[in-house]
Amino acid sequence: MFHKTSLKLAALYLTIIMAISLAFSINLYNISIREIDRGLRRQQQAVVTDFPNIQAQDPNPFGQFTQERVSNLNDSKNQLITNLILINAIILVGGGLLSYYLARRTLMPIEEAHKKQVRFTADASHELRTPIAAMRTEIEVALMKPNLDLAQAKKQLVSNLEELGKLTTLSENLLRLSKNDIISLEKTPISVDEIVSAAIGQVVPVAEQKSILISSKIDSKLQVLGDKSSLQEVITTILDNAVKYSNDKTEVKVNAKKETDYVVISVIDQGIGIKEADLPHIFERFYRADSARTKANGNGYGLGLSIAKSVIDLHEGFIEVKSQPGKGSTFTIKLPSTN
Repeated sequence: MFHKTSLKLAALYLTIIMAISLAFSINLYNISIREIDRGLRRQQQAVVTDFPNIQAQDPNPFGQFTQERVSNLNDSKNQLITNLILINAIILVGGGLLSYYLARRTLMPIEEAHKKQVRFTADASHELRTPIAAMRTEIEVALMKPNLDLAQAKKQLVSNLEELGKLTTLSENLLRLSKNDIISLEKTPISVDEIVSAAIGQVVPVAEQKSILISSKIDSKLQVLGDKSSLQEVITTILDNAVKYSNDKTEVKVNAKKETDYVVISVIDQGIGIKEADLPHIFERFYRADSARTKANGNGYGLGLSIAKSVIDLHEGFIEVKSQPGKGSTFTIKLPSTN
């Protein structure tokens, strides 16, 4: 689809280029011919001025000069036409290649956005179908039991509620992603220590269940420009992942420091790590590394890090990850500093 569109757009660009080139060539031709003819006439008039008595000796002394002027003028016309045709042919070929290149460059962001939209729609549909299919299967199996008792019915309802909870979480995350795609945040100075401490407080209960220590080393004077709740959510997401995919009785470290005009926040864990092949895709929507999928508690939808990246992008910051399988991961966030 985009290939045909690129060709059409290139043809439009080329049409505009050739229209300008032809208009310029026609004007150049007319001006050049007038100047050449004017020059030849001046030469003839110069002969009359230099030889005032020549016409008395010959009734038509300039016939030969006139024929030569006409012949030179025709030669000049032919040479000029040849040169202009050659130039326009070069412009046609070069302009065609340039037009196609510009058309591809113009449509590339649109094509990429279209691919992302198609992939996002397909992934979202797949993720939505999974809990729905699970509920439908469980309900159908339950209805096939002739002697379904109250305990089994309650168990079925609890299972359905779990699946509905997953659907609710997924729909909320999808809405959050859509919101992040279109909104602009009102940014205010925020204490880094404050949002990190709040994020740690939300994750501590889960960490305690696995005997994981969360330590922090943050200068209380560090401040960033941004939205407090969304940045706290980002750090909470990264900390939650660090705890979720870390081994029991390990440590998760949160450090923050100033680097030039940015505050750098690092979350370091001693978890299962991420494969090198997965690292370039870790922030893509619905992407989950194999290690996350096989993990018993890895039941997310692969939207948390994508939401985190979209929030950091809105803050004109950067987020990246370095990891080694079996040794752990380090997530680094860079945000514009206010001091």
